[in-house]
Amino acid sequence: MQKSRQVTEPAARTKKRTPGDSREAIPWKKWRVEEVFAELRLMGTKKNVEGMAKFGIRAANAYRVSKSRLDVLAKRVGRNHGLGLRPRESGVHGARILAGMISRPEKVRAARMEQWVRGFDNWDTCDGTCCHLFVFAKPAWTKAFACTRRTSEFQKRAGFAMAAYLAYRDKSPGDAKFLNFLKIIEREADDERNFVCKAVNWALRNIGKRNLRLNTAAINAGERLRKRESRAARWVAADALRELRSEAVQERLRRKERE
Repeated sequence: MQKSRQVTEPAARTKKRTPGDSREAIPWKKWRVEEVFAELRLMGTKKNVEGMAKFGIRAANAYRVSKSRLDVLAKRVGRNHGLGLRPRESGVHGARILAGMISRPEKVRAARMEQWVRGFDNWDTCDGTCCHLFVFAKPAWTKAFACTRRTSEFQKRAGFAMAAYLAYRDKSPGDAKFLNFLKIIEREADDERNFVCKAVNWALRNIGKRNLRLNTAAINAGERLRKRESRAARWVAADALRELRSEAVQERLRRKERE
């Protein structure tokens, strides 16, 4: 008797056509998970796998699909929360990113976010999920603060990535949450791991570009970090201060204040 093996993706038969077909979404079409995986297989290329490794994306199980093609597929599939959960659970790299693009943020609860965060094993999946899904979910701020205390590199990165996206996605008035997050940035800026360090810097820069008050607060935080012995903290500060003090950023914030 033939031994059974774990299936990591649904099998599907499709007729061949050009990968990355950019046809518009068909409103009445109900996509099946097998069709989604078939599309991902068609879009993948070996070249993209090599490119993934070059940019520090390590994935044991991957469909080598470019972001631009994922955007096309997500647009065609549309928002479908139930369908989005299936590719996420597959463990396939491209499918996991697509899952965040087609799931519905209003249906994402803290427990589901926690499950997904625990599965982050590279920056691409982390950032893609935070950008397309988590930042619009109700528990976004709570999870952002919580993740900054994680020990796992990519789980911790998720906290700062969410804050970076919230800095320009969150339209609610008031600066309190961002001012509190600057304290988190100062607390964690000594972490020298590459993908954490860059995310800390990213959050600091984005918060400092939200408005003039936060710009001043972020610059002050950067000045304090610049005086530390930690190489990571000094890099975070130097890179952020250069942008936050630039004439382009200052002029944009002054113009925004006048509007």
